Amino acid sequence: MESGGAERPVVKTLQVADLRAALSAAWRDFRRAPQFGLFFSAVYVLGGFVLLWLGAGHVTWILTASLGFPLIAPFAAAGMYEVSRRIEQDQPLIWGEILGVVWAERGRQLPWLGAIIVIYFLFWTFLAHMIFALFMGLSVMTNVSDSWDIFLTPNGLMMIGVEVIVGAVLAFLLFALTVISLPLVLDREVDFVTAMLVSMQAVQRNRVVMLIWALIIAVATFAALLPWFLGLMIVLPLLGHATWHLYRRAVV
Repeated sequence: MESGGAERPVVKTLQVADLRAALSAAWRDFRRAPQFGLFFSAVYVLGGFVLLWLGAGHVTWILTASLGFPLIAPFAAAGMYEVSRRIEQDQPLIWGEILGVVWAERGRQLPWLGAIIVIYFLFWTFLAHMIFALFMGLSVMTNVSDSWDIFLTPNGLMMIGVEVIVGAVLAFLLFALTVISLPLVLDREVDFVTAMLVSMQAVQRNRVVMLIWALIIAVATFAALLPWFLGLMIVLPLLGHATWHLYRRAVV
């Protein structure tokens, strides 16, 4: 971890070939040390089963548990970034040291990014409910778990379309704020605001490449959720390692 990089990092131009190289390096990292990726992704898989176990009737508990994911996510990602960093620099992969780095992040800039993600999550949850109420009107009083037909009405289809579009825009904005900032605050002594500005600059300068990367993340994550969340055990480590290598290519 660098300790003296106070100046603002310089963003480079990326090519689609950089995505292929980052994914290839991620696969090498995962094969080199699969135990770390499996460990850090296990919390998501176990958390998914916990949410299913809570059931749809316990909305308060589901919301409370869901808030844990945005808080834990940066720290789990930091673990995979640290593994890739150590492999890159030919340093030993020692459990105590890697977990120590993740633990030390609690007093640096990473919790601030986690807080931003939580606030973002709460805002999207509120906005999604507002869109639902706006389009469904009196239908909001219907038990949607027993009346899926309301989603096939013109208002229902319009609501789904708006939810998808708004959700995609907000998701990409969050992606732009964090795709470079998360590994950046682990690697260098920069504040979280500067890190987010650098991340936005990297996305703005590499719109096409970053859009492709965002689509890869979305499709891979969705596919990994289908087999009872078990696909996340492979997909999340690969995405974490690849994000580190893409960051190294995007920032001088």
